[in-house]
Amino acid sequence: MVELEKVYDDGTVALRGVSLRVPPGCFFGLLGPNGSGKSTLIGMASGLIRAPRGRILAFGHDVVADYHHARLELGLAAQDIHLDRFLTAQEVLVYHGRYFGMSQADARTRAAELLGVFDLAARGHTKPNRLSGGMRRRLLIARALMHRPRLLILDEPTAGVDVALRMELWAYLRNVHREERTTILLTTHYLEEAEELCELVAFIHRGEITAEGSVEDLVARFGGGRLEDAYLEAMR
Repeated sequence: MVELEKVYDDGTVALRGVSLRVPPGCFFGLLGPNGSGKSTLIGMASGLIRAPRGRILAFGHDVVADYHHARLELGLAAQDIHLDRFLTAQEVLVYHGRYFGMSQADARTRAAELLGVFDLAARGHTKPNRLSGGMRRRLLIARALMHRPRLLILDEPTAGVDVALRMELWAYLRNVHREERTTILLTTHYLEEAEELCELVAFIHRGEITAEGSVEDLVARFGGGRLEDAYLEAMR
């Protein structure tokens, strides 16, 4: 991501010359308060929002000029849960895989694999509206992983969930990162989430990256002993 800028029609400046690199294989956290530009940046990275200025490459593919190939490299799990209520959990995954060009046999095999990974195998024939909130969250992430993307983008995946479910989701994400060697870009405003999961972290505030590095680097730079202290100092 190089020199990204975005101003909305109402004059809101969402991004101000943002440049950011997510190293392959890294679990990368993007932290910032509501309205800081996180969702806009994610929308641009996934090709859903056009940047009037700047460029984004996904493993060498421009997300605008080469959208088809770039999109194959990306899996997106948005903050809001949108799952087809007329399909079963298994059908949701198979449909997504087919959309991304997988054969029927490969999509079914991959769906069964992911239902197992996310402890949903017993719910494969259940429709999403009959799943618990935690199960729907897990199904959303499984769907994003169906086509084996090299980069998984998670936009506030634990927003509004209780502590027990948040820890449960952390365990699944650690496993995905370790077992599938997937690069993960996580947006969150939960500092403990970034400390637990991320190898590198960037702070975004008022459309600008104010600092980035490992948790240890950021704490050493801003002082205070904790990521929370570093974050509060960087937001000033």
